[in-house]
Amino acid sequence: MKRLVIKVGSAVLTHKNNIAKERMLNLVSLISKLKSKYDVVLVTSGAVAAGYSALKLDKTMQIGKKAIAAAGQPILMTSYKKKFDIYDIDTAQILLTEDDFDSRKRTKMFQEIIDAHLSNDILPIVNENDITSTPEQLFGDNDQLSANVAHAIKADLLVILSDIDGYYDKNPQEHKDAKIYKVIHEIPKDALKDDSTPNNDFATGGIVTKLKAADFMLKKGRKMFLSNGFKLSYTEEFLLNGTHTLGTLFEAKKEKII
Repeated sequence: MKRLVIKVGSAVLTHKNNIAKERMLNLVSLISKLKSKYDVVLVTSGAVAAGYSALKLDKTMQIGKKAIAAAGQPILMTSYKKKFDIYDIDTAQILLTEDDFDSRKRTKMFQEIIDAHLSNDILPIVNENDITSTPEQLFGDNDQLSANVAHAIKADLLVILSDIDGYYDKNPQEHKDAKIYKVIHEIPKDALKDDSTPNNDFATGGIVTKLKAADFMLKKGRKMFLSNGFKLSYTEEFLLNGTHTLGTLFEAKKEKII
């Protein structure tokens, strides 16, 4: 069975400092359908946003953010569990840092743990462990984390669900004539240096972090699909039926694979 990593960001999962329960349920419903065709791993944001609903500390300060994340992890996972229980899907939580990908032993360990979960029909839910780690040990955004997870477990595709329809030739918020790319084979170097401003107070990425994730996947000879997490029907059509109506597929040309 093909492997699929789905990454969902805070902009999709949260609304007004709380978990957007209906959106989360829509995501869970989609994953339940995808499991008939794929082994699915979910990389999720939302712990800080969930924690802020219970603990109003300054999230711009390192300790404040860590304390909020610590309070938010069980809230986030409880929310997921309640919704996955509707579909009789068992879940497991895996917290990783950048260091877990720099050590062969540690990488092999979480690879085997994820393999064990998938072979026993358990859905691994991955997040960055920013509670006990130092800034040097963190990716800083879950786009990079999801790309590294996808490569490490040899996933066939990484799907990033965000608050945008895909990758445009220019900023669609500033240019009405902006056109979306359906397929991208190579990321322009200048695009990886552009300023990036998340559209959500709890988001840590933006389009540039997604392009960096796509660039990483392309260089590894793997695929990534960037789509709108508010319009999941388009992602469902693409993943289950191969109908590509909305979203951008990043796919390396064979001669570009390294």
